[in-house]
Amino acid sequence: MNDWSKQEVEAIVQDYMAMLAAELAGVAYNKASHRRELRKKLANRSEASIEFKHANISAALLEAGFPYISGYKPRSNYQALLVDVLADRLDKDRTITDLAASDVERPIVVPDVDDILAVLTARPEAKEQPGSLRIAEPSPNRIHLTTNYLEREARNRSLGAAGETFVLNYETARLISLGQERLASQIEHTAKIRGDSAGFDIMSFDVSGKELLIEVKTTKYGSETPFYVSSNEVAVSNREAERYQVYRLFDFRQTPRLYTLPGAIEVSCLLSPRTYLASPR
Repeated sequence: MNDWSKQEVEAIVQDYMAMLAAELAGVAYNKASHRRELRKKLANRSEASIEFKHANISAALLEAGFPYISGYKPRSNYQALLVDVLADRLDKDRTITDLAASDVERPIVVPDVDDILAVLTARPEAKEQPGSLRIAEPSPNRIHLTTNYLEREARNRSLGAAGETFVLNYETARLISLGQERLASQIEHTAKIRGDSAGFDIMSFDVSGKELLIEVKTTKYGSETPFYVSSNEVAVSNREAERYQVYRLFDFRQTPRLYTLPGAIEVSCLLSPRTYLASPR
């Protein structure tokens, strides 16, 4: 099949942005209905081809630091024309950027789940090298935004606090399910007691009673969303590698899921430098 034409790319970007706007605004929409209407504007593209293009759009947005539709997991190696159309759309469409700005800063409450232990899932597959998961600054592409929306979400204190509360509840339920009620009663919300200087948020235990030092990272968006760590968190994870774990919460808006990254952060993740501390020579 030939490369997508500019008209086709503009049509799918417009449709994707309509779905993303609805998601950011908390409005329900039907992906299948959108896809059926979209196919009428395309040159006989298959549903698989459309889904792949949706995943390409997600990847381009993610790399620009912009929210994406979590149901369309990012897939790179996308058409250069796609980036040009997306960049033009984001430059001109204040509605979508305003919605994103509001969403990343919106206060959030701890979502209710039927079975909190069922939220645990496998970590995303590494894409760059075995054992690595990219965190911190997303790779730059030709979409130049004045705001990194994912970084702004990471600074959302309400979201961070809600994620920590959720993990406290998860750890309590996990230990109780293992018959360790005594250990469950000793879980400590370290970030609340000692602040950020500890380098982790929660002190819990494994079934043998060994301490677990848990750093919680929470996002409303998909599992591929990069997260941010401080130099102190990296240092503590190196020093306490046998006890340290990152708990990554994602899709936290309504259906939270969780994966864990044990050990030193620089081993479990691919670190990308974000800023440097500079002083005159």
